Amino acid sequence: MGILNGKVVLVTGGGNGIGRDCALIAAKEGAKVLVNDLGGSLAGGDEGSAGPAEMVAQEIRAAGGEAASNSESVTSLKAVEGMVKQALDTFGGLHAVINPAGILRDGMFHKMSEEDWDKVIDVHLRGSFNVARATIEHFREQNDGAYVFYTSTSGLFGNVGQTNYGAAKMGIVGLSRIIAMEGARNNVRANALAPVAWTRMTQSVPVKDEAAAARRQTMAESIRPDQPAKLSVALISDAAKNVSGQIFGASGDNLILYSQPRPIVNLNKAEGWTPETILSEAFPQMQDKFYPLMRAPLQPQPAAEPAKA
Repeated sequence: MGILNGKVVLVTGGGNGIGRDCALIAAKEGAKVLVNDLGGSLAGGDEGSAGPAEMVAQEIRAAGGEAASNSESVTSLKAVEGMVKQALDTFGGLHAVINPAGILRDGMFHKMSEEDWDKVIDVHLRGSFNVARATIEHFREQNDGAYVFYTSTSGLFGNVGQTNYGAAKMGIVGLSRIIAMEGARNNVRANALAPVAWTRMTQSVPVKDEAAAARRQTMAESIRPDQPAKLSVALISDAAKNVSGQIFGASGDNLILYSQPRPIVNLNKAEGWTPETILSEAFPQMQDKFYPLMRAPLQPQPAAEPAKA
């Protein structure tokens, strides 16, 4: 008996990387899985192929599970509505969506084209809207549903050369949080996950020197796509019904719960502020709390000690 017995799960981007492992692990845990993948390149914009999604579905069926494939794009609400209908027609239900589908079109902002901006926003942020909008009424009516949306440390911390990607990924955080708030009364849960894993996205980062090559080899060995996939599957299980509205991370065997923006300094001036007093009084009182313009490192945590009897 798996933790997803009786569940039907839609996994987008399920033909490769983390999505592929999400589909395989969900099936291993007893779910019937609709594997969606456009089958396109990392940059998007091509016609794609039905091959990757169907290969994963075949692998699930060969292992004794139940799966079907879909090669439509999450950028089309009509296409995602078709995925929902396919899940209902094929498996008789739909209970959860895991949505890691994505592309990259990196570049410094002062050189970024409108097309590269729009395409990344379309796949990540619009795609997340589409999978949620196509399913939310069904989840509310059945009083049960779970989403795992994919954010990124490129949004949470920032990353040079990824303004389009980072903006989309922070938008997904807001989308996930509010869906969780609005869905609570109908047992609809939503969480965001920022994975760190060795996939074709991380492989696309250029290697500039031997040190970078060494880091890449370490990454390939220690941060596998199955690790965030396991967290994704856990989050959609009934045993996690009290977990919603959170931002998680998975980096290797480290599971991370991220803070969410809250006020850290609140200054009041009885007579009101002027531009001059903001500069002379407010900013000096805040500056030791300013965040530096650098990425916060993901520090590996020591393995937890086994519980003592």
